[in-house]
Amino acid sequence: MRPGARVEAVIEILEELERTSLTAERVVTSYTRSRRYIGSKDRREIGNLVFSILRSKLRLTWWLERAGQAEVSPRALAIASLSLSGDRMQDDVQSLFSGEGYGPPKLTPDEESLVAALSGSELVHPDQPDWVRDELAPWLHTRLLGRFGDKMAAEMSALQQEAEVVLRVNRLKETRHTAQKALAQEGVTTGETKMSPLGLKVEGRRSLQASRAFRDGLIEVQDEGSQLIALLCDAEPGMAVADYCAGAGGKTLALAAEMQGKGRLAALDTDAKRLERAGPRLERAGVQIVTRQSLPDESWTAENAGSFDRVLVDAPCSGSGVWRRQPDARLALTPERFEGCLQAQRAVLQAASLLVRPGGRLIYATCSLLPEEDEQQVEAFLEANPDFSQIALAEVWNRVLPDVACATACPTGGPHLLLTPRQHGTDGFFVSILERRRAHT
Repeated sequence: MRPGARVEAVIEILEELERTSLTAERVVTSYTRSRRYIGSKDRREIGNLVFSILRSKLRLTWWLERAGQAEVSPRALAIASLSLSGDRMQDDVQSLFSGEGYGPPKLTPDEESLVAALSGSELVHPDQPDWVRDELAPWLHTRLLGRFGDKMAAEMSALQQEAEVVLRVNRLKETRHTAQKALAQEGVTTGETKMSPLGLKVEGRRSLQASRAFRDGLIEVQDEGSQLIALLCDAEPGMAVADYCAGAGGKTLALAAEMQGKGRLAALDTDAKRLERAGPRLERAGVQIVTRQSLPDESWTAENAGSFDRVLVDAPCSGSGVWRRQPDARLALTPERFEGCLQAQRAVLQAASLLVRPGGRLIYATCSLLPEEDEQQVEAFLEANPDFSQIALAEVWNRVLPDVACATACPTGGPHLLLTPRQHGTDGFFVSILERRRAHT
């Protein structure tokens, strides 16, 4: 494809995003796969520009409004993004809009003036309000400022960067060292993660689903923070374990590996279709101890009440910790949706707690950086459920991760663990471990 044709594809994808509720990743994938003439390099370039625009949409909008642009359209955002790129001159941008070779139509006189006004400027400008620079709606900015204080700008900057591809090695089949060697034989270079003993960071952008290591179930794509949450469940062989919000089974797979394929593992979710999609992943990984159960099911819940040693609640949330991967979700979050998340978390946490046996543990996790979804939910639950108490995070960390060279000390001295891209190089995750008190005899 010519460069102009790639720009036209980006504009069309941005237009589709305005019409659909699908994620940007799914829209980009659907668009490029349905057009066989788009090669791998073109797919990568198109995806990079789409996500670059989404990661900087508020700053681009600020520049467009400053330049007197009446409409913030996908085409205008693309023009602004290209004009503000330091490696392009004004003539370069104009050449992309030639109307030739499937490229976008020529610039109008107003658009030519816009390119002239923006060319040579930087995306970040000292006149931008903090919430614009941090790419957050004002109501969200206030909440996260309370969390991070004077580290806010650095935290939000890290959250705007592209995330690395991280793999979890399947201990049911291979060690990290042997999986790394298998990937290297296929030309995939990786480095070990610092905290998770199972993680490998992929160098560069590679398609892994076609690799033999993936097809044989040696690896799964899973962020290091997500791996740590599964490890901190401290699931052992022979235990009864429930993954209460299992989705497509990412953490279910990790838990099964820690249980060495022995015991009882229930994958639970309200979305039966997502649970169904876990089937091929479980088969590929060699996992045979998982039963999948759609919720709500009162009879199943009553039958299994108080019978699980570990119950993981990876609660539905704002997803603010994974905005590196889903930048479109950042601006899609509204106060109403946020309140819906809070209500769902309270309900899910309470329902899941009924499955925990005396002496068992309830592990509450989110991929959120917002206190209202994290420690405030835990505090409210503990107040309403005095038969549960909190376990010191470091106590569990030191048990399950005693031999990790670069992380022998737990990253937190408090009762909760909050991981962030800036501090830990992971997606944003929160985890708290609660234990149900044993009955007195």
